[in-house]
Amino acid sequence: MYHLTALVTLLAIAFYFFTAINVSRSRTRTGVKVPAMSGHPDFERAFRIQMNTLEWMPIVLPALWLFAVYIGDAAAAGLGAVWIVGRVVYFIGYSKAAAKRGPGFMIQGVAAMALWAGALGAVVLRLVK
Repeated sequence: MYHLTALVTLLAIAFYFFTAINVSRSRTRTGVKVPAMSGHPDFERAFRIQMNTLEWMPIVLPALWLFAVYIGDAAAAGLGAVWIVGRVVYFIGYSKAAAKRGPGFMIQGVAAMALWAGALGAVVLRLVK
C-alpha cells in the first residue's frame, strides 16, 4: 500500500483546487469579467500560478507514483511534499510580484526532476537486470 503517496497526491490536488479558487476570487476582486483572461496584473499572476501548477502536475504525479512503486512510498511522499512546499513558495512569491517566483519554482523543479530521474533510473535498472 502507498498511503503516504496517496496522501501527497490528494494534497497536491487540494493545492491545485485552492489555486482555482484563488483565480476566481482574484477575478472578482480585480473586476476581470469572464471570459477575459487578462486585464489586471494581480489577476494575471493568479491565473499563471494556477496554469503553471496545472502544467507541472502531469509531470509530477506519474513520476511520484512510479517512484513510489519502484523505490518506496516514504521517499516518494517526501519528495512529493517538497514539490508541494515549492508550489506554495511559488504561490506566495508570484502573488506579490512575478520577479519573486524563482525560489519556489526552483524548489518544485528540483523535487519534480528528482522524482522523474529516480523513477526512470529504477525502471531502467530493473529492465537491465
